[in-house]
Amino acid sequence: MLANAVRDPLFAFILLGAAIFLVSSWRDNPDDLIINVSEGDITRLKDQWSSQMRRPPNDKELRGLITNHIKEEIYHREALALGLDHGDAIVRRRLVQKLTFLTEDLEMGRTPDEPTLITFYKSNRERYQQPPQITFRHRYFSADRPRATGRPDAFGHAEAALIDERLQGDPFMLQQEYTGRSIRDIANLFGRDFADTLSHLKPEDTWQGPIRSAYGWHVVMLIDKQHARALDFETVKNKVALDWQDDQRDLANARYYQELAAKYTTALPPSVSALLEAP
Repeated sequence: MLANAVRDPLFAFILLGAAIFLVSSWRDNPDDLIINVSEGDITRLKDQWSSQMRRPPNDKELRGLITNHIKEEIYHREALALGLDHGDAIVRRRLVQKLTFLTEDLEMGRTPDEPTLITFYKSNRERYQQPPQITFRHRYFSADRPRATGRPDAFGHAEAALIDERLQGDPFMLQQEYTGRSIRDIANLFGRDFADTLSHLKPEDTWQGPIRSAYGWHVVMLIDKQHARALDFETVKNKVALDWQDDQRDLANARYYQELAAKYTTALPPSVSALLEAP
């Protein structure tokens, strides 16, 4: 009987209303019922509006912003008083994210000087390499080439094109020649297998292949291949600064978590205790 009543929407609504009334009645701290809107809040509301609308709010719009801010604060306090934040995975993740951002903001107040960046650059040279660069041209033979017409299939036509340059192949939606492209770029365009095969060829003045791509078959002329090389500090200085900030952010988060974790004792079921203690 009680279970049926709980599932009834009207009963649930009445129950929620009673809970709100009880929470409101139990509050004995007058400060909980004061909404302080500071000059900083007003400035933040104006800045947010200006950022979105590309102009400052007029008086009517500002009045609406302040009213909504007060309404939001009241709803927020009432929701916390009712414990509506408990057991909510989205709220939990958002709070963790905000605490993480706070830690990062405190750490990112520091600006690295150039000697710091140079030291970081030297310790992480592998991050600042220009990948191998390949220059090639190709002729394409579609995998959708019909076989019933008596013409060779795509692979057979590509094989013939190795020795007969009059066989120009089929129209291709992309370029016929690529200059200074990385293996990753080529893989994104033609597929990983094509890029891997191309990377193992040597530059020659003759056509090589056939090589299979995501589209069909190709014969290629590998014009040039530049090996990976280190980039000098001045070339990558801006990237070094961003990478240094990312590393400092990660270190700050790790330190902060270790400090917090040291204050807590964790009780785990025996089935996973050994798992977490393993190196």
